[in-house]
Amino acid sequence: MTFSRIFLFTLLPCLLLSLGTLPVSNATRAFFVFGDSLVDNGNNNYLATTARADAPPYGIDFPSHQPTGRFSNGLNIPDIISEHLGAESPLPYLSPHLEGEKLLVGANFASAGIGILNDTGIQFVNIIRIEKQLQYFEQYQQRLSSLIGEKQTRHLVNSALVLITLGGNDFVNNYYLVPYSARSREFSLPDYVQYLNSEYRKILFRLYELGARQVLVTGTGPLGCVPAELALRSRAGLCDPELQQAADLFNPQMVQMLGELNSQLQSDIFIAVNAFRMHMDFISNPEAYGFVTSKVACCGQGPYNGIGLCTVLSSVCPNRDVYAFWDAFHPTERANRIIVSQFMAGSTEYMNPMNLSTILAMDARI
Repeated sequence: MTFSRIFLFTLLPCLLLSLGTLPVSNATRAFFVFGDSLVDNGNNNYLATTARADAPPYGIDFPSHQPTGRFSNGLNIPDIISEHLGAESPLPYLSPHLEGEKLLVGANFASAGIGILNDTGIQFVNIIRIEKQLQYFEQYQQRLSSLIGEKQTRHLVNSALVLITLGGNDFVNNYYLVPYSARSREFSLPDYVQYLNSEYRKILFRLYELGARQVLVTGTGPLGCVPAELALRSRAGLCDPELQQAADLFNPQMVQMLGELNSQLQSDIFIAVNAFRMHMDFISNPEAYGFVTSKVACCGQGPYNGIGLCTVLSSVCPNRDVYAFWDAFHPTERANRIIVSQFMAGSTEYMNPMNLSTILAMDARI
């Protein structure tokens, strides 16, 4: 037996013992993230897909000033929530660095391009659809159990914070992707919204079955106001009414569905996050939030910088802090910080039935 193998066999029991005795408390609260490009922090880097943000100028304002797979100039929403938790951001589940003690931080399973439905984002080919994200969550728990045991793993997952962001792509990359899309021929818009929420309910209940007990569920943002849709559909820079109607129909039904789920489970497991209102605050009055525009993306080309991808050939604004949108679909880091401030302290109009600060304060007393 080589020295390296002797050293490994000597070290491994010590490592497992130390991990097994780590306290899983509020101070080391895990954080799990599911969803699409708004919360993906690099899983798609490891996939053969066009839905990637692993090339400049993405990441221009990230601490490393390098692209990371986040669809942002810097930090995204999970990163900023992690700051408020006093923890490092969970790594992408596909990252080879997600091992050992890093597993205790949690994991990010999100994948750009996905939706509630399996046929959403089919043009991106290899993406981690939500069913697969949940399978990875099971796999994660098995990996963690081998390190700290089943009981500690169950406690870590039950006490963790979970964020799930789905729905927007089911409209922009499915129902409205092309005129007379398969889904728009199959469903009227009201029926499609009802179908989406019924499918979302199944996803959320499965998340509960897998141990999630504190779940932030975002509704869709103002889909008709993003630079991509302004470029394709807008008249004089006004938000597209059809896509706005889709969000107006989807979000209240989602809130109702979450309320029914909580009643069934007899606990406030699912927190409705009013992403529409959070975005519209600065979209409708950008100057009040220090933005020079909420219509033109910082990085892109064409009308409103909303055509195509953000690439090294795109025009890039010199000061990202005064733009609400980084690219055709995604907010800047500064806009993300405004959004997360409402996660933390927003009234029930933003966070229903309670905001994240309240959740954390309640848990601290347990």
